[in-house]
Amino acid sequence: LRIKNELADKLDTTAGLSEETQKLEQQCAEMRGQLAVMADTLSQNRRQQQQPIQQNIAQLLAQVGMPNAIIEVNISPLPNDELNETGSDVVSFLFSSNPGSTLQPLNKVASGGELSRLMLAIKSLVADNIKLPTLIFDEIDTGISGEVAAKTGRLMKQLAGNHQVISVTHLPQIAGAGHRHFFVYKEVKNNTTETNMRTLSEQERVQEIAKMLSGDSPTESALANARELLTA
Repeated sequence: LRIKNELADKLDTTAGLSEETQKLEQQCAEMRGQLAVMADTLSQNRRQQQQPIQQNIAQLLAQVGMPNAIIEVNISPLPNDELNETGSDVVSFLFSSNPGSTLQPLNKVASGGELSRLMLAIKSLVADNIKLPTLIFDEIDTGISGEVAAKTGRLMKQLAGNHQVISVTHLPQIAGAGHRHFFVYKEVKNNTTETNMRTLSEQERVQEIAKMLSGDSPTESALANARELLTA
């Protein structure tokens, strides 16, 4: 009788599992239908923003010394009506920095400096449309210098009108656009290396930017140039 009861319980459990499986499969089908509707809405919204994003990025790139740059957002559906964590589309970016050049995948043709400015342009657009209290740029100036760096610094200063912008940089043109400066340094204490940071005074700000311009013993002309960058 004990064995009979155990087998009966197992049969009941198996029958219950079959019903539970059917119920879960039905729920999955319903959820997939809901996801398909959401993915379709997302896809439509993407396509509506396709042209404005391309135009806005091109305008921002012109401000940082890339007037001939073209970026194209390519949106294509996933095969076989598939869905993934970002919807039903494959989104890729095609890029050309020179007139007459063929548009190619961004990750294959953009140089370090071009990628830095593209990232700045894209982050600027995101910041305008999403409430981001703080933007952090770590070496956004990679591969740029001179007037392009100065233009990039001005764009970042413009961004700082509505957001807190924190930038790690080794370029004086970028540093000169800052409202406040912090000096990051390392110290060895008890055979342990510690990274510290302190706020620079007005005089120290001039001194550190002058060092970026001419080395550890800045000349009078470098100091004057540093003051000019800070007041530009």
